Amino acid sequence: FLRNWRSVMSEPNTSVADGILNVEKIRKDFPILSQTVRDKPLIYLDNAATTHKPISVIERVRSFDAEQYGTVRRGAYSLSEKATHLYEESRQKVADFMGAEKKGEIVFTSGTTQAINLVAHSFGKRFINAGDEIIISNIEHHANTVPWQVLCEERGAKLKVIPVSDDGELVMEEYEKLLSPKTRMVAVNHVSNALGTINPVTEITAKAHAVGAKVLIDGAQSAAHMKVDVQDIDCDFYTFSGHKMYAPSGIGGVYGKMEVWEELPPYVTGGDMITEVTLEKTTYAKPPARFEAGTPPITQVIGLGAAIDYLNSIGMDKISDYENSLLEYGTKLFKEIEGVQIIGNAHHKASLISFIINGAHPSDGHPHDVVSWLDRDGIACRGGHHCAQPTMIRYGVPATTRASMAFYNTTEELDALAESIRNGFPYGFVAL
Repeated sequence: FLRNWRSVMSEPNTSVADGILNVEKIRKDFPILSQTVRDKPLIYLDNAATTHKPISVIERVRSFDAEQYGTVRRGAYSLSEKATHLYEESRQKVADFMGAEKKGEIVFTSGTTQAINLVAHSFGKRFINAGDEIIISNIEHHANTVPWQVLCEERGAKLKVIPVSDDGELVMEEYEKLLSPKTRMVAVNHVSNALGTINPVTEITAKAHAVGAKVLIDGAQSAAHMKVDVQDIDCDFYTFSGHKMYAPSGIGGVYGKMEVWEELPPYVTGGDMITEVTLEKTTYAKPPARFEAGTPPITQVIGLGAAIDYLNSIGMDKISDYENSLLEYGTKLFKEIEGVQIIGNAHHKASLISFIINGAHPSDGHPHDVVSWLDRDGIACRGGHHCAQPTMIRYGVPATTRASMAFYNTTEELDALAESIRNGFPYGFVAL
């Protein structure tokens, strides 16, 4: 495989003539896409859960571990200094990728879940008191719901929720009514993992700032699919997960405005997040070190940097345009399938389609059964509540089947998905 990969590396990822992605070439960059499942070519449509890694990321991780690995920020010897340089180089890549002003505004975590918990804990400890208010939306992932619920319970604050329309769009008029001088934090996703809705985060941020509130944007579903500029959004925090953007698992992070970071206490304490420790008192290091206690996931950070290099080599605008074309094609296709109902029809969506099968018996038409049926044809989709149970409750369904696309997917794969659904409907989607 490595020989085949290196032989096509000179081919462009995009056509110079028309800017269309060279998807055939791109697919050769991903080893896992060449395998079969149940004697069928793998069709991977669960990219909202996790994405696969290109060979350039796999190779970079291997070469770092084999040739350059060392502890960071602790050693004065050459190997440690080299590893530290590469580690901080990846931080700069993330900062540039997200439009941050300084690389020190990027704090590495294990992913979006830990990033949101970090902010909820540290911001809450410093700024949230009894009677204060926090606003989330009705279409958040549990990771952007539960930490704020816990914080409100601990501090005596009130959690308020932005309602969502039947089409899956936040009701902005109601959001404005929720804002008040008591609002301390607004935490919403950029893209809904359950519906695909792209939220108007710049507008949400401006309205929150007008009443003196801070804003956290959950970017887990957006960072790999569109160009992100945190300075343009003007949010105070923006979280992301590496494994959803073609990087290794176990790495992610959060952008935060430096003046906000400097006001917050640490989330986890230990080595490397201090300036001085005596038995009587500890003084904390400046951000980002203040929030990165202990030995970090060094190899994963290097892999994240390589993934960003790969995304940049293609171009986020081209990725967004291509995935939008897949969404348009898939939406039209699904609307033509008898019995399929799309859940989430916002005007602005990312490349994700959640659906249910109307008319299938509840005992054999559950999304879990649909997913098992699709797996017979080598198709990987997600079935369940997608860690967004309040969203499912809002739409009166226990779960949905979700097809989430990436730039290595094709219209032919969506055709195969539609055909498998058509073939499964008469049998109730029970995997035989």
